[in-house]
Amino acid sequence: MSRLVVGPFNRVEGDLEVKLDIEDQTVTRAEVVSPLYRGFEEMLRGKDPRDALVIVPRICGICSVSQSIAAAEALGEAQGLMPTPNGQLVSNIVHACENIADHLTHFYMFFMPDFARSVYADQAWYSDVSERFEAMKGTAVQDVLPRRAEFFHIVGILAGKWPHTLALQPGGVTKTVAKHELHRLMALVKNFRRFLEREVIGFDLQAFSALSSRDELMVLVDQHGPTHSDLFRFVDLSRRLGLNRLGRATDRFLSFGAYRSGTTHLFERGLYRGGEDHQLNSGLITEDLSHAWMNGPDAALHPFDGVTETDPEMTDGYSWCKAPRLEGKPAEVGALSRQVVAGHPLARDLVATGGNVEARVLARFLEMALLVPMLETWLGEIKTPDPFMAHASMPDNAKGAGMVEAARGALGHWLTIENGKIENYQIIAPTTWNFSPRDQAGQPGPLETALVGARVQGGETGPVSVQHIVRSFDPCMVCTVH
Repeated sequence: MSRLVVGPFNRVEGDLEVKLDIEDQTVTRAEVVSPLYRGFEEMLRGKDPRDALVIVPRICGICSVSQSIAAAEALGEAQGLMPTPNGQLVSNIVHACENIADHLTHFYMFFMPDFARSVYADQAWYSDVSERFEAMKGTAVQDVLPRRAEFFHIVGILAGKWPHTLALQPGGVTKTVAKHELHRLMALVKNFRRFLEREVIGFDLQAFSALSSRDELMVLVDQHGPTHSDLFRFVDLSRRLGLNRLGRATDRFLSFGAYRSGTTHLFERGLYRGGEDHQLNSGLITEDLSHAWMNGPDAALHPFDGVTETDPEMTDGYSWCKAPRLEGKPAEVGALSRQVVAGHPLARDLVATGGNVEARVLARFLEMALLVPMLETWLGEIKTPDPFMAHASMPDNAKGAGMVEAARGALGHWLTIENGKIENYQIIAPTTWNFSPRDQAGQPGPLETALVGARVQGGETGPVSVQHIVRSFDPCMVCTVH
């Protein structure tokens, strides 16, 4: 048996390394290491609760809106305050725009450049894929980045700026939208939709989101050919390389629910395991510190009671990442989990034999196809004369939780206020779920599980199979070590 340390990873937000035990060119055990600590939870203690709206978006420059909305929901619950209907619609639009853009960035900038590596030079598809997706040089970068920037004008109009907007508040948004702005916003959405339908996905978004099985998608690729769209290019090479058999994790799919509408969500919250739907009991969420460089009690704690006290000398630790668990077990989060929990037929079919690299990537395309038409619907529901924000006083003593879905999955903020100040603020980010270390029972996190069985060819120092599995989760390590 040999050990290989892979890292630091390029094209990853933050610092990451993976320690692999290898036998017969196969990974038999993995330890996922988050080597850089940042400490936002410690920064927040003793602050005015409203300061969270300024501080927590700076955890990340990619999912800043998601952090803002989680903080706003936690404060809103503490205040007993719900957003106005207009405020909720605008929040959903801004949030969806960030998540859609994140899916595009992941596919074009982080995931697909690995297929332009020389290890694949003898493949029939290599010439086309490398010309299209080579990092920072491929034709896709020239096509996608301007479209992404134009699409992000929606966020600028509604939130003032991105990242780190202050427009998103517990009672709604500070921006009021005029009728003439609605026309401009709708035009931006329609232009972006045309781009997705022409180049990215290759056909009508609603037709794509109506697919119910992987086989139906494969038929379309065979009918039109792999160069018909970037989605079809991926499907073709995934089928050739067997990416649907690579990177199976826990098969416990968790979602906190995305895009609130009153007491429900567009994509509902829940847990999917064993082929069955289960309601989410957030009281059964805990964080285990046994393999993190942290001091704390032996027992795993609910985030309301959570402890963040660093100990870089902790002998059993190998990561700055804690180990979140639901019902005492790990769970996978992300776009795939969201759509599996929501019950989408295509997502359920993609995981019929377990979660995998291909399914995680296709779920992001599915989500874009579902969300862009919803942007049009939400814009049409805004009633410009009505208020966009409600107000309430901040209590001296209260608790609140904000549980939302960032592009990468379930994001939770748990806030405790005592004597008018933040007494405790605990955050579990999506990559904390996916890249968690082992817990006290020795259970590995989802990525640690997914890496077992990956092939490592002789002489590989950055095994391509490992790269594909890691990137299929779209890690954001700066959020992980908040």
